[in-house]
This record gives sequence, structure tokens and C-alpha cells, in this order.
Amino acid sequence: MTKPSSFMIIENLTRQTVLVSQCGIADAFFSRFKGLMGVPSLKQGEGLLIVPSNAIHTHFMRFPIDVLYLDRSWKVVGRDENMKPWRMGRVHPGAYSVLELPAGAIAASGTQVGDRLSLQAIPRYGNERQ
Repeated sequence: MTKPSSFMIIENLTRQTVLVSQCGIADAFFSRFKGLMGVPSLKQGEGLLIVPSNAIHTHFMRFPIDVLYLDRSWKVVGRDENMKPWRMGRVHPGAYSVLELPAGAIAASGTQVGDRLSLQAIPRYGNERQ
């Protein structure tokens, strides 16, 4: 995965599960454009939050992903499971951000449309390995 300057833990409050223990944030033009392109894999517990965004593609990616579409209150408004490389996701007009997860993460967590998520920042320090 890429090495963003900050990470988040994302929990599904509705299901009382941790969806992502190490979530990168893509919130600038280049990081949103790049997303997971060129990343060799996405491990369980990892994810990428793209904000703002209401649609994604998997062009130039090497592996399938699960995708959650979230509104401004972090409610799940859409989902795509096992999206293979070279596909276009659906546009979700009510979405404010997109959470990319390893394939199988949605089923494993039981996450459904309507679930509420919680985001918590994890501070990172300059000299630690990521």
C-alpha cells in the first residue's frame, strides 16, 4: 500500500466490527487519481478512503477490491463486492467518499447499505516504519 502521512481506523458502528485497522487517505488530486494503481496488493485490515468521490474505476489495478460508497455522515449508501481490475464502478450521487477494501471484506464484516461507520485518526510520527 502507499505510505500516506496519516492513517485511520474505520469501524462499522452498526455491526460493531473494525472494517479497517490501517486506512490511508486520498484527499488531494494526485492521491485520488492514483488510488491503488500500481499497488501490488491490499492486505486484510488495510484500505483506502478517497474523499471527495462518488465513483471509482479499477483500471491499471492488479487485484479485485470491495468498495463502499459513503455519504457525508459516513453512512453506507452503496457497495460493490469483488470489483475486478479494469472495471467502472457505479456512480452514487449521494456518496461523498469511497472506501476501497480487500476483496471479501464486505462479506466478512457483514456490512450493508444503511450501516454507519466511524473514522478515527491514528497519528504517525516521522521516524517510524510504515
